[in-house]
Amino acid sequence: MDTATIIAGFHQQAAFCRQTGSALTARVLDTLVAVMDRSTRTGARILDWPGDPMVDALKLRIAGGLNALARSGQEPEMTALYASGEGDWEGVIARVLRDRDDWLFPWLDSAPQTNEVARSGILWPGMMEIARRFGPQLEILELGASGGLNLNMDRFGYDLGGVAAGDASSAVQLAPRWEGTPPSFSAVEIVARRGVDLNPLDMTDPAVATRMLAYIWPDQTERVARAEAAIGIARACPPPLDRGDGVAWLAAQLARPQKSGVTRVIYHSVALQYFPVEGRRAVRAMIEAAGADASSTLPLAWLSMEFPTKVTEAHLTLRSWPGDGAEELLALAHPHGAWIKWGAAAI
Repeated sequence: MDTATIIAGFHQQAAFCRQTGSALTARVLDTLVAVMDRSTRTGARILDWPGDPMVDALKLRIAGGLNALARSGQEPEMTALYASGEGDWEGVIARVLRDRDDWLFPWLDSAPQTNEVARSGILWPGMMEIARRFGPQLEILELGASGGLNLNMDRFGYDLGGVAAGDASSAVQLAPRWEGTPPSFSAVEIVARRGVDLNPLDMTDPAVATRMLAYIWPDQTERVARAEAAIGIARACPPPLDRGDGVAWLAAQLARPQKSGVTRVIYHSVALQYFPVEGRRAVRAMIEAAGADASSTLPLAWLSMEFPTKVTEAHLTLRSWPGDGAEELLALAHPHGAWIKWGAAAI
């Protein structure tokens, strides 16, 4: 990939960060464009990146590394810069790129993994809708679960357009800005849960949790606090996670006997888009085949929060069986769960 494309990718990501509420991350990325050169291994690797900088989330790899350094306190100037948002951005970041080259270089090895807890505030009303149709008992299966924080969604509390749901005493309380008619309350009982990821994150490991937190944009303090609280819940109630390919995993899960009266729910949030095209087709085909065998005592639901068009607005869709399995648009939502347009407001 040529250098101009790399630089354009940084500017594009910075614009997206500003648009979605992280002026600090945007400034970090713009500063990197101004100070990076090939005099460091990290700078040279970024500027000579062979792949697609957008697909590979190149900008967020280095942003995560710099945030981790600021959070660690190893570079007091960097920590102060991130805390105040004011100071010699170019001077500090240029020096850190030189002095911490070997420390930052490995952050380019893998794409960021976050686990946006606020997406449960979008998914939970979908779960309530499934429970309204088929009964309260759900078995939930998450594709692209990352650290599995959202597998504990029944252990969070919710204010959904004035409708209280979930656990009112939970350390994680979610209240997305609501537009449209509030959802119908339905009791939900998650009787089984499991997730899969190519690289599942063990949130009981402090080093893993620290790395994940570094990928959350630092000026979005509520997001950071939610993630920290959800990590605490995951340490007390570790979500069952499998390492593996989502397509093969889903085939195995769908082949397992389903308990009568329990709805099997396959769900994902901003994850299926990372599957290869053939993988997405295979997921759809498997779910549709399983749906054809669903019955009133063995229902199946597919809850999806993905970007069909623009990355500033996710679509929450539901397909369910028995029935025709047609895709229903339940809501439009902020990609990090800040707001939701429910029902008719989504159309």
